[in-house]
Order: sequence, then C-alpha cells, then structure tokens
Amino acid sequence: MPQYGSSPDDIAFAVNVLRSGGLVAFPTETVYGLGADAANERAVMTVFSTKGRPADHPLIVHLATAAEMTRWALDIPDVAWRIAERFWPGPLTLILRRAPGVSDAVTGGQDTIGLRVPAHPVALALLKAFGGGIAAPSANRFGCISPTSAAHVLAEFGHSLPCVIDGGRCEIGLESTILDLSGGSPRVLRPGAITPAALNQILNTELATSTDNVPRVPGSLASHYAPETPLRLLPRAELKAAALALLQRGQTVTVVSSQPAEIHQSACHWLMMPDDAAQYGQSLYALLRDIDKSACDYILIELPPAQMQWEAVSDRLTRAAGKLQRESDSE
Repeated sequence: MPQYGSSPDDIAFAVNVLRSGGLVAFPTETVYGLGADAANERAVMTVFSTKGRPADHPLIVHLATAAEMTRWALDIPDVAWRIAERFWPGPLTLILRRAPGVSDAVTGGQDTIGLRVPAHPVALALLKAFGGGIAAPSANRFGCISPTSAAHVLAEFGHSLPCVIDGGRCEIGLESTILDLSGGSPRVLRPGAITPAALNQILNTELATSTDNVPRVPGSLASHYAPETPLRLLPRAELKAAALALLQRGQTVTVVSSQPAEIHQSACHWLMMPDDAAQYGQSLYALLRDIDKSACDYILIELPPAQMQWEAVSDRLTRAAGKLQRESDSE
C-alpha cells in the first residue's frame, strides 16, 4: 500500500524504497513525479515500464542542490551556474553535457542530461534525505494528463506503487521550462513558468530559435498531456458554432472559455476559466481530468491569447489536442 503524508517517518520510508530500487511518487511545484534512484539503471528502467514510456525518451534528474550538478554533468558553462543561482530551486530544467558513468537509461542514449532542483519543500526534503539524484518524469501513463495531486497519481496507478507522498496540490501545475545549455546558443526546448524574458536577464544574449539538431527532451511529442476525450482548440468566435454542430449530431460537449456561457442546454457544459495565465496553468490538468470523468463526447477549448505569459499553457493545450489531430490525419 502507498504511504501518505510528508512527515519525517514518511520521508524515511520513501528513501528506503528508493534505495531498494523501488519507485516513489512525490510532489514538486510543477507536477507530481515518478521517481527512481538515478544511479540504479534497473530502477530507472522500472520507471519506463511502469509508465509505458519509450526507452529513448530521456528523464530529468532532480537534485537537492546546484552543487550536485558536477556528479551528473561535465563542461558546465559559467552561465549554467548563474542561471542555477537565480532560478533554483524552481521550475527550470537545464540540459547539459552528461558526465561519464551516467546511465543511457536516464539520458535516452543521448550525450546530454536534464537536471533540476525543485522548489517544493517535500521534494527537497526527500532529495536531501536520499542524498542522490532522483530520475523522475511525471507520475502518469505516458502521453496522458500530468498529475497535480496525489489523488491523480492514485487514479493512474491505483495501489501498485510502493510509495506515494501526498504534498498537496502543485503550485504551478505545468511542467518546468527546459533550457538547453549543452552547446552553441541557449535555447528553450519546452516553455514553462520561467519565461524567455526572465532568462534573458541572466543570459545577456538572445535565445536561439532554431530547433535543428536539438536534444530530445520530455514533453516534446506532437501529442502529449492528452485527455481520453477528443479535444479541439478554437478561436473564441468559433466556439458557439462548433458546439452547436456537435449538439445537433446528438453529442455532449464541454466548452472551456474565458467568456460566460453562450449555450444553455443540458448536453453542453460551459466552463469559464481564469483570464490569468498562472491561475489557468495551475488548474488546467485537474480540469481536463475532471472533464474526462464526466464522459462527454468532445472538449472545445478557446485558444489562449498569443502572449508570452500564455506560451506554456498554449504549448500544453496544443499537444493535448494533438491526439485528435493525429487521428484525423490518419483517416
């Protein structure tokens, strides 16, 4: 049975699970992670088999302090230390050249590695007590909606995990920004709470925009973070017509918009979301899980504003809609 809570006894139990090669689900400020001892290749492979994750999809290694980077990366540029000093602990992952001895299982066979120091106090307590790196993707089945509470983890895996630490609801709710510092010009490979504008204040250089020859990183597939229910993104002006067309076909629909309901029918559930990007991001995954449980036929979501602070939300919604797009392309 999983362990709940974050008391010293619970943390000690989780450390013992990790040291014995088991998996521990734990909270971070972004999403819940499914962690294994990053130095134990067999344990890391269990993460892949448990999630159904492709073996070439790299993991992020979570650390207690920035000083531990030297155990996992080499040729660390000065800018990485400056970035770490400013943004760690926090929702930022750095891609660096991997050190000798780091398992291919962690890096997906690449010569780079993703490192992060999370800001959640429970995650930091676990990492400090464990005394090593914890390789942890999100604690959900591969490609599905990331968990932002312990209840979400249990909904994914039931009681099959030896340890689930309940640290409450995740503060940010979207995965970390990924910044590539492994060579050449710095590049953001996944948007998150740390924006390019914030990074540029430390980098003193413009971020590269090219995506040629970039390392593979988590969450980079066209279809990801996807609910079971088909999801479409539409401009606000098209939501009502699209919903009415579905209703006329006898289907049920959930509409997610920043505007009040324009349709009042029992088969149409119209939800208003915050017009603040941070609040929207924190609630997004929980909302998608709740809609999935409602068993409606379609989800229609208003396209977020084309503004920098909405970039991470837009990225996750675009990938969440990628499953329907992929199915449409194959017809």
